[in-house]
This record gives sequence, C-alpha cells and structure tokens, in this order.
Amino acid sequence: MNQTSDEITPFQITKDRNGIDQVLLRNPRGASVRVSLHGGQVLSWKTDRGEELLFTSSKAVFKPPHPVRGGIPICFPQFGQRESLEQHGFARNKIWAIDANPPPLHPNDSNGKPSIDLLLRPSEDDLKIWPHSYEFRLRVSLGADGNLTMIARIRNVNCKPFSFSIAFRTYFSISDISEVRVEGLETLDYLDNLLQKEHFTEQGDALTFESEIDRVYLNSRDVAIFDHEKKRTFVIRKEGLPDVVDAAVWNPWEKKSKAIADLGDEEYKQMICVDGAAIEKSITLKPGEEWTGRLELSAVPSS
Repeated sequence: MNQTSDEITPFQITKDRNGIDQVLLRNPRGASVRVSLHGGQVLSWKTDRGEELLFTSSKAVFKPPHPVRGGIPICFPQFGQRESLEQHGFARNKIWAIDANPPPLHPNDSNGKPSIDLLLRPSEDDLKIWPHSYEFRLRVSLGADGNLTMIARIRNVNCKPFSFSIAFRTYFSISDISEVRVEGLETLDYLDNLLQKEHFTEQGDALTFESEIDRVYLNSRDVAIFDHEKKRTFVIRKEGLPDVVDAAVWNPWEKKSKAIADLGDEEYKQMICVDGAAIEKSITLKPGEEWTGRLELSAVPSS
C-alpha cells in the first residue's frame, strides 16, 4: 500500500549500544517519543521543534540491571523501599516485550495515534521474589498535538489476590529549579518523606523550591508545572481505577545530588520529578481482575 503524505509509520525499532530494542514514535508534525524495552521506559519526548522535554542525567547508566536515571521509569510493584524488593520495584529493570495482540482499548486511545504496546510477565526468578502472576500491559502513544499518553493495565492471573503500588516517575526538563512553581496541590494533604511520612496539608497557592523536597500528595487531580524562564507549562493529567491517584514530588537538591552516583552534582537544577502514582492506598486485585491507570502529559506555551 502506498503511503499518503498524512500517513506515518506507527513506530520504528532501533537498538541502543547494548543491543536493547528502542521504539521511536513520531507524529506528522515531527514531535517524537523514544521508548526502551529496558524497563518499558520512555527516555525521550520531544516537541515538533526537536526540544527535549524530559531530563536524563549525563551520568545515567543504560545497561541492565541498572535503572536509567531520567525519562519516565515505571515503579512497580512498589514505590520506595519496602519488604524484600529493590527500591521502586523491579519493572524498571526488566526487558519488556512488544505486545503484538493487545486487548482493545477505548476508541479514543486507538484512533490512529502513533503508539506502541508493551507487555511484561513475571519470570521464574521474579516469582521467587514476588510470588504473584500478572500481565502488565503498557501503551505509549503520541497525539497530533504532541501530548504523551501512557496507559497501564495490570491483570491478576494468579489464583489469589495481590496488592501493588505503581508510579510513573516522570523527570521533567526545566530551566532552573528556582524558576519553577507547581500548581494544583493547594489544600491537599501530603506525606513528607523527609520527616518519616509526617502528615501535613499544603497551605500555599503554589509549590516553589528552595531545598530538597520529597512528598506524596494524596488524591490529587491535574497538576501544572510552570517554568518561567522557558515560558512553558507542563500539565499532568492522571486517572486510576479505583480513583486513588497521588502526586509524588521530588527534587534531591545539592547535598543529596552529590551522594547519587548516577546524577551530576549540579543537575538537580535542571530537573523536577512529579509523578502520577497510586502509592499510599495500594491497589488490590482479585483473581482475573484488571486495573487501568492513565497518564497524559502536555507541554504548552505560557507567559
């Protein structure tokens, strides 16, 4: 079949320097998204002018079993450090497969957008660490407007219930952390991980940054990151079933950055993590049940 000028190849597959497949999505205007099968991780999201919207550390390690510092790693089946699992779970360190026959999604998520469907199932070794059978399906798609959408579907194929937490750990690229404010968190309750998860309520109209921050805002809705210097606003929309969606906000600041091996000493200034997540109220699936979570990211000009 001959391609018309409006048709584009849904995706291209290349290999990184370690021989791991990466998938490149590109929309008709030239915006792009690059996804690695290492972790099912989005590593790049660019505007139609080629401007990178995600932060990746200059010291990031791209070779398994090391997670990549930057982009959008997927934290599953836990967020943080709990039980016997590695921090933020194992999904971000596994090699995912391309899902050739994904179950149908809502028509709005299947209407010709450049997209890729990935699939993660547990290995025998995984089951020794976390003894639950699951299918984790991930669709990454790029809209005509350049919006990035990630849809996670996790199905329990176990014979018993299991519980999990999940987060899309999104590293946004910013001009300078001191020039950024986050809105959409006002009046929300949050847990401060720097103070043993002490419970507070956000009092300010906007969150600004003068020191390390590591918080989980409970039951959040849309969140916006305003970058004054770049005159750009990121909008984060998230949906989860059941309707338990948190926003984790993190910047390590100067002292902790120097202690993180795969982060440059000054790179904390050019990044902020604002995650769509289900953390504090873990999700429990009965046998055969499926959970769906949706994250949509947009970048729009602002004054």
